[in-house]
Amino acid sequence: MPDQGVAERAAGLRHGLFHTSAYNCEGHPGYSVPVATLQHVIEPEQAVGGLADLTRNLQTQEDVIREGGSPAGHRRQQQLGRLTARQRIAELLDRGTSLLELGLWAAWHMYPDWGEIPAAGVVTGIGFVHGRPAMVVANDATVKAGAFFPQTVKKVLRAQRIATAFRLPLVYLVDSAGVFLPLQDEIFPDQDDFGRIFRNNAVISAMGIPQYAAVMGNCVAGGAYLPVLSDTLLMTEGSQLYLAGPALVKAAIGQVVEPEELGGARMHAEISGTADYREPDDRACLARLRSLVALLPNAARQLPIDRYASQRASEDIYQIVSADGRAEYDTRDLLACLVDADSLQEFRSDYGHTVVTAFARINGQPIGVVANQRRRSRSGAGEVQIGGVMYGDSAEKAARFVMECNQTWLPIVFLQDVQGFMVGKRAEQSGIIRSGAKLVNVVSNSVVPKLTVIVGGSFGAGSYALCGKAFDPWLIVAWPSARYTVMGADQAAETLLQLHVRESERAGQPLSDEERQWRKKEICARYEEQTDIRYGAARGWVDAIIAPHETRHWLATALDMVPERSTWGQFHTGMLQI
Repeated sequence: MPDQGVAERAAGLRHGLFHTSAYNCEGHPGYSVPVATLQHVIEPEQAVGGLADLTRNLQTQEDVIREGGSPAGHRRQQQLGRLTARQRIAELLDRGTSLLELGLWAAWHMYPDWGEIPAAGVVTGIGFVHGRPAMVVANDATVKAGAFFPQTVKKVLRAQRIATAFRLPLVYLVDSAGVFLPLQDEIFPDQDDFGRIFRNNAVISAMGIPQYAAVMGNCVAGGAYLPVLSDTLLMTEGSQLYLAGPALVKAAIGQVVEPEELGGARMHAEISGTADYREPDDRACLARLRSLVALLPNAARQLPIDRYASQRASEDIYQIVSADGRAEYDTRDLLACLVDADSLQEFRSDYGHTVVTAFARINGQPIGVVANQRRRSRSGAGEVQIGGVMYGDSAEKAARFVMECNQTWLPIVFLQDVQGFMVGKRAEQSGIIRSGAKLVNVVSNSVVPKLTVIVGGSFGAGSYALCGKAFDPWLIVAWPSARYTVMGADQAAETLLQLHVRESERAGQPLSDEERQWRKKEICARYEEQTDIRYGAARGWVDAIIAPHETRHWLATALDMVPERSTWGQFHTGMLQI
């Protein structure tokens, strides 16, 4: 029996908050099939101003990315009688639900020599099949024939990691020409390159997490191992699965062979015995996949989506947080838009004011929250503390709270809007490195689910200490206002400019005032580009850029999918500086 609570949550993600684009699919006359991705459109009456405008602009750009490859690529799929990746996902998922898409911005502006590679040529995300959440990985054959670029590999590996953390079944919709050969040296050999995908297939299977692979087009060379290493393999008529295609076989051993005879669906179903199911076309194959996933025991929670509500509407976020991150705000106002009403219990509220630590609930699920406070305050000792900056007392408090959450088995939600750790003589003499190291230690060793939301700044060691990407968050998402780098553009420009000045003076060629200004502007421009969250999302530093008013729903859905705690491990910290 499908879990209606989880399926309803997927449908509820779009109710009243954003729309789902629709198109009529051939074979479903008059039936409107949702495009399987969040569109998160903000209505004009819901939000106005900087952050809302920034979000709308981003949504427009995302619509272009979702179009996929060139018109010629789309025509080719149609001529072959195949659906596109997004059409396949729409057929696979439950009607009225949408994909929580991950990595949409992957490879954005990263390969100028080869043109744009929308979404890195692969669509990944969490969708619902018969009420059960599953990780979907679908090659987009309209983009360079579905070839793997370096970011394609990184994106698939991340999808596998998320599926492993949440114990989600994986569904691979395979239609790929294999490695993009001009960049093979960046794709093929290293530890976290192409081969890691197949190693993960084997390990995930051994963990008892189901994997289904449907070959619905090309699957050649090393890429052929992915479907064969999955638990269940389906093939459609006209698809091909082989280590070497006809041209390579002829060049290598002089043998002339037809594609169907070499690696067609019929051959693998009747002769090699590799394919478990042979299906006539895409829709039949996707229907079969749905029926197979329906056989799995249902481990999802049954929590009705409208049982709980936050104290403030999610759209109020746009009146609380500014787009440029310069305005102060009380983080408790933001939390009122995210957690269940009357559920917030603040931990050590009179201490370490630049971090808010609290117990709360989201859609009834108990959590711990670690959030930067962006309002300036005064410590108990009378010191003025700048909002968004980590001080020794706030780091100590956060570390103690993370340990508490591990002791009581509570998932932790990190809300990052951090400028970094405090610097200067007073901070160093207070032992701020020791305090920060303690927080880094406990976050690193934390075994409870960690969900990170980057609201604004994510700078320097503050990003590390509050569960940045390097610290294994189960899911990490960012707002359009997020900024991600080792330090701000102004600070970086001043630091690097001083280095240029010293080098020039040592060389006996001091910089003129005009040259100093030009160099500073150049550095600032470069850092501003790299600070843009789209730059980070292109490189996989975050799993998704989300509209701020969707944050509660992303978190609630993630929490609904958390597996039983017996899979989490035991919490140990090793040596702590005291």
